[in-house]
Amino acid sequence: MTAAPADEPRGEDAPLRLAAHASPGLSGTATIPGDKSVSHRALIFGTLAVGETRITGLLEGEDVLDTARAMRAFGAAVTRDGPGAWRVQGVGTGALAEPADVIDCGNSGTGVRLIMGMMATCPISATFTGDGSLRHRPMGRVLDPLALFGARAVGRRGGLLPLTLVGAEAPVPVRYATPMASAQVKSAVLLAGLNAPGETVVIEREATRDHTERMLMAAGAEVSVSETPEGHAIALTGRPELRPLTVAVPRDPSSAAFPVAAALVSEGAEVLVPGICLNPTRAGFYTTLAEMGAEIAHENPREEGGEPVADLRVRFSALAGVEVPPERAPSMIDEYPMLACLAASAEGPTVMRGIAELRVKESDRIAATVAGLRANGVAVDEHEDGMTVHGRGPGSVPGGGLVATHLDHRIAMAFLVMGLGARAPVTVDDARPIATSFPDFRTLMAGLGARIQPAG
Repeated sequence: MTAAPADEPRGEDAPLRLAAHASPGLSGTATIPGDKSVSHRALIFGTLAVGETRITGLLEGEDVLDTARAMRAFGAAVTRDGPGAWRVQGVGTGALAEPADVIDCGNSGTGVRLIMGMMATCPISATFTGDGSLRHRPMGRVLDPLALFGARAVGRRGGLLPLTLVGAEAPVPVRYATPMASAQVKSAVLLAGLNAPGETVVIEREATRDHTERMLMAAGAEVSVSETPEGHAIALTGRPELRPLTVAVPRDPSSAAFPVAAALVSEGAEVLVPGICLNPTRAGFYTTLAEMGAEIAHENPREEGGEPVADLRVRFSALAGVEVPPERAPSMIDEYPMLACLAASAEGPTVMRGIAELRVKESDRIAATVAGLRANGVAVDEHEDGMTVHGRGPGSVPGGGLVATHLDHRIAMAFLVMGLGARAPVTVDDARPIATSFPDFRTLMAGLGARIQPAG
């Protein structure tokens, strides 16, 4: 497997400190990489199908490449034919091979949790690990429902990586109400249910991103979705023979958030961001921007790979602070750090509640965002389940501070974007993790005229 080129190295190299300088007049076209959520799932469903799955537009960041390596370890033949073009020769839901070595999922919580679900109802064992950040993220939220199928986990206290998961010898179907809004937990349970007899049901209080359900249906699984007194219910009939797919991965709305936000804070900017996935379970960020007064036109709406898509034309805008409805959180959970940094340039307070889930992402994203804003002269209140940013309008961010990223790619990118509209440069202590999700971030932003440079 050939890895895609990346701006930032991976491993134990010296930190890459970058500074973003004010960059008025950003312009051009920002071609965003493929959606990370769909890319992970395309590789996993290709492995579980019988036959050859063909994928175009796959995100070739480190997180997805780690999933590709894991699928090989479980017996799939995974081949890269060219940039974004991949083939997966699947083995079927009940025929996974037992990995000969430890499965290293790098920085990807999505990858490790979905892969655990995939194998939990197969009579095999696998040992999982990840980087320093992933080894501190909670796995119990997935291990608890997987135990109901009959799987067993052995590892560190608190369900932390590294751990070994022993798949169920005689899996049983499960009915499970998720205690938090998490597409990862829902997807892990549905993937486990594929190799369990009978009907597995997942119930959510709030609907989360539905890429797993869409791909299950496309592959021929019997899936029904309904609203019940308990919540949003997804029912899956186990042990289907999944057919291979042709997957055109749409462009990632979470990655698109960064050039979109950059255009909004860069005076005189106009940027085109083509082919962005606007699945309603992923588009909360863009709904919120519209409420703030952002000038974003949706051009050429269409469908690609079963997902709604449009080209976004974004112009510099004077934004107003808003209160984001807590129920919107599942549809924009990854975009809150960027929204908070954008809110620093809005007029008035922006209130974000119901986002305690951010405290168990790659970092405590609430604490990291609050600290980074304060380091750059922005007034912000921290809440247990969110934050309130007190913006003072366009061009008001003092900047000049150093942001601790805690090896979190979204914290790094969000504050670099904020720096493009700040009075003084905004510096992040380590930009290497950006390669996990957006390998060409610096190149793309430079092409728009952004000044993001190494800092001493």
